[in-house]
Amino acid sequence: MSKYLVLFGKPRYLGIMEIFDLPVQRGEWILIETTRGVEIGLVGGELSGEQEERYRSSCLEESDEGQPKGGEPTLQNVVFKSRASSEDLNIRSQALDEEQHVLINAREILKGHNLPMKLVDVEYLLDRKKLFFYFTSEQRVDFRAYVRDLAREFKTRIELRQIGVRDEAKSVKGISPCGRECCCSYWLHRFTPICIRMVKEQNLALNPTKISGICGRLMCCMSFEHEMYTQLWKNLPNPGSKVKGPMGNFLLLGIDLKAAGVRIRCPDGKEILVSVADFEEFRSTVLRGEEWRQDETAKPQRSSRSHPPVKPHASQRSEIPSHHEEQKNETRSPDVAEKAVPPEPVRQKRPHVPGDQGKKGQERKGPAGDPPVRPQAVRVESSVPDGEKNGDQKRPPRKRKRRKRRVPQDPSGTGKNTGTQSPSGEKRVNPESPGALPKT
Repeated sequence: MSKYLVLFGKPRYLGIMEIFDLPVQRGEWILIETTRGVEIGLVGGELSGEQEERYRSSCLEESDEGQPKGGEPTLQNVVFKSRASSEDLNIRSQALDEEQHVLINAREILKGHNLPMKLVDVEYLLDRKKLFFYFTSEQRVDFRAYVRDLAREFKTRIELRQIGVRDEAKSVKGISPCGRECCCSYWLHRFTPICIRMVKEQNLALNPTKISGICGRLMCCMSFEHEMYTQLWKNLPNPGSKVKGPMGNFLLLGIDLKAAGVRIRCPDGKEILVSVADFEEFRSTVLRGEEWRQDETAKPQRSSRSHPPVKPHASQRSEIPSHHEEQKNETRSPDVAEKAVPPEPVRQKRPHVPGDQGKKGQERKGPAGDPPVRPQAVRVESSVPDGEKNGDQKRPPRKRKRRKRRVPQDPSGTGKNTGTQSPSGEKRVNPESPGALPKT
């Protein structure tokens, strides 16, 4: 007698069947009888006693989203009927094509009921005596009227099963952020609870777009290496903790799984790798204020604060001799080399002080017993061009603004000018004004 693992249904239920005389191959399609009825299943392979016990124990453990609510158990015993014929495979392919049209029509009917639910997938049994609808919802839904409309439309028995968002990704399938097919859609049979602590212990960035799957939850692969990280963090402080000593604070960055060590940032910004077994000795050494000497096995990491070389300022480049200038000075013979003459100091003009005009032509007296010293005129060459010296610079002529004359208005309100006043003071009368005298 041999025992085999069988997968059936869109939620990828697991079944264990016993076969006495007729062995089957892995990946072969067979007909089985389950709690739902006669279905077509895929042979996963032969099971040993240890593997069977492991599957049964893992599926019996409680999980937050392990199976559809009100549905069949994840693992059950099934009965082998026969190998699937070509006719059975054709019926299955026709049912898959028809399920797409059924899903579209069911969603159109759902719009009229205005229920807070989302239809995910539809599944026909092999004999088409049952039609299963899988939906997601954040609350309880009263869909009795909706079921009656579905039964009237599709003329068969209707069953609605509520599933979670993880089961939705498992049923619909898709590509995960790593570029491969989602683990839950082709080999993972049980969802384990995942918390943010697993992400922190594995030194991963807390970026939701990088640690979340297509279902919107934390990726299932966070739990694959969690046990190894747990063993390393067992005798260590929490990630991000600080060891405060006289020399400064030492920060725990994370774990190096390959070297079985912990990465620590020193107060000077350097990163060192300390073995997990030597961490207690490292802590006591740091608390005493002594310098930690690394082992040969623990190689120091590159400093995280690596700054690019500072380039000299434009004003300092002329003072720093270049490599070609140094080479030229070395190859120059001493006979041809010119003697460097220091530049003459240029005296700046004395700032103007009020009340100091009378002392302009006076002589400055030197120390006692010395003759008076006359100030020497120092010629300072200006950077002004020759054409702009002594006020020769041509400036653009300024435009004079003309003031508009204000014309007095007629007080009667007619808007006509009554006259103007001459420069001598006489009033000139406008002949067109009503008060003007006729010409003689």
